[in-house]
Amino acid sequence: MKTSEFRVDAAAAGPRLDQFLASAAAGLSRARIQDLIKEGHVTLNGGVAKASARLRAGDAVTLHEPPPVPTETVAEEIALDVLFEDDDLIVINKPAGLVVHPAAGNWSGTVVNALLHHCQTLSGIGGEQRPGIVHRLDKDTSGCLVVAKNDAAHQSLAKQFAGREVTKIYLALAAGKWARKSGVIEAPIGRHPVQRKKMTVLPADKGRAAKTGYRVLLELPVGTLVECTLHTGRTHQIRVHLKHLGHPILGDEVYGRRGDFARQMLHAWRLGFVHPGTGKHLNFESPIPPDFVEAGVPNPLP
Repeated sequence: MKTSEFRVDAAAAGPRLDQFLASAAAGLSRARIQDLIKEGHVTLNGGVAKASARLRAGDAVTLHEPPPVPTETVAEEIALDVLFEDDDLIVINKPAGLVVHPAAGNWSGTVVNALLHHCQTLSGIGGEQRPGIVHRLDKDTSGCLVVAKNDAAHQSLAKQFAGREVTKIYLALAAGKWARKSGVIEAPIGRHPVQRKKMTVLPADKGRAAKTGYRVLLELPVGTLVECTLHTGRTHQIRVHLKHLGHPILGDEVYGRRGDFARQMLHAWRLGFVHPGTGKHLNFESPIPPDFVEAGVPNPLP
């Protein structure tokens, strides 16, 4: 456990305890600090304090920073295909079939379990079951996934995702031949009114705005290879939008049918964002998965 001690001088007196620590404690977000205060990891003059406590000159603040990963989530030696890694973040090529974080029915064997073994630290913002997780991919979706190693990186990346500043380009093997070779799908998405585990296109007043750009890359005997660009990040967005067009993703038993495929043929191909520490724009590309190649997709793409 890391311990940091701060003495409040006259110039720093006046603000709330959580505000003071957000400025004084490097690498910790205010939200994370508030959680630490609630959990009793922060003391003011030796006693437990509230986040709203106003500080006075001479006050002594002690911050105990526990490891940001949960003891009940076990580190597991699961191989990771690392595309990039530094002190702030790690980008991996997630294989199909691997769940991103522990949840009911999948408490082990996840990306998080693998990351706990691979990384010394992960951001604590995601909570006990989701340390470092900024965004997710469905279990059967493969490709690029970025994970934050500290709270500052997590905040920056989350802000970029929320602000639609992240480049997210997918490859999908979809059913049928497409009359239009490119276009934009703008159709609100929300929870299906009857089948609650599914999402669906809804009227504007009942769904959340969703926008997907698409471009046909190749026509194959099994279907059509389509490049999809996400402009929003709704649950199952590409899967729902392609079904809405009448071209469901091959192997998607939820929004189409399984057929001869072991999983939905959706791959997070390219990911681009600004590095939280250096300010440089980074772009990553995940290799074409073997099952796409087996279905006739050339590797590399022309």
